Amino acid sequence: MTHPLFRLTLALPLLLAACGTPQERCIGTATRDLRTLNGLIEETQANLSRGFAYEEYTVTRSRWVQCRSAPIRDSNGNLRPGPTYMCLDDYTDTVRRPVSIDLAEERRKLDGMLEKKRELNRVAAAQIESCKAQFPE
Repeated sequence: MTHPLFRLTLALPLLLAACGTPQERCIGTATRDLRTLNGLIEETQANLSRGFAYEEYTVTRSRWVQCRSAPIRDSNGNLRPGPTYMCLDDYTDTVRRPVSIDLAEERRKLDGMLEKKRELNRVAAAQIESCKAQFPE
């Protein structure tokens, strides 16, 4: 049987996704690409000002943790927790390292994204007006 709190925890993301008025959700959808592009523009500008970029990659590491053996039965036939021992547990870690970039190429990329941003601003403005007309508040 599933605990009611567990079911509530699973439903929480769905409830939060339903937050916001229909107009806000419509505007959020209309501006999603623009927000993504803005983040990429900020990252590219930071790369240019630093003179290098960061690359993220994942590594698997091991750490010592306390493990428990299988339960054992005592002389009365009752199950008791098994003894503990130290064992290695693997986990994934994200690491960031600096990498060199072609500054001229990075500038060209930024120019292209800024041009695309102007285009997306025009499209988003029209979609936002449509959202406001479709879902007045």
